[in-house]
Amino acid sequence: MSMFRARILIADDHSLVAELCKHLLEPEFEVVKTVTDGRALVRAATTLNPDVVILDIAMPILNGLDAAQQIKDQLRQVKLVYLTMNSDPEVAAEAFRRGASAYLLKTCASTELVKTVREVLKGRTCLSSSLPREKVDYLRRQSAPRPEEEKLTERQREVLQLLAEGKMMKEVGGILNMTTRTVAFHKYRIMEVLGARTNAELVRYAVRNHMIAA
Repeated sequence: MSMFRARILIADDHSLVAELCKHLLEPEFEVVKTVTDGRALVRAATTLNPDVVILDIAMPILNGLDAAQQIKDQLRQVKLVYLTMNSDPEVAAEAFRRGASAYLLKTCASTELVKTVREVLKGRTCLSSSLPREKVDYLRRQSAPRPEEEKLTERQREVLQLLAEGKMMKEVGGILNMTTRTVAFHKYRIMEVLGARTNAELVRYAVRNHMIAA
């Protein structure tokens, strides 16, 4: 008799971490793919339709929070498990607000990852024991987004992250399939909306809003 094996998609910009996760999970689950950036994650998720996505917060090209939002918009039933070094309770709360089922720190025991995947497949939510659950739950219930989260469109956030990572406008255009002129217009609008005058201010905004790592 064949047994159901949940399908797992793993995203981490450190290939070693992704491979270790795959090694831990494969005895019990089917790892359908590993990817190293947020845009590749969105493409793989919408193509492969996994049961569970394991992802980091800080990922190049598209961060984990925005990638998760795009995935959830298309795949409502997918379970999102964050595995990250980011121990900020506000970030954990934001992850849950965007549809996460679990938020684990990379300092957790290897057995905790496997156990968490089992739990989320049963419809439960999990949080690393080293994070203050009461604080995360309180922040999670604050449903109104912070003002800065309302300022930029999804596309503007994508452009901003790529620019903050140091990519030239031509590179950004190639990644997002738009002309350099369109990228320049988006940058102009981003700076206008945020009241930013320099590239350094854009980078600081991106760091503050967890689009890129500090």
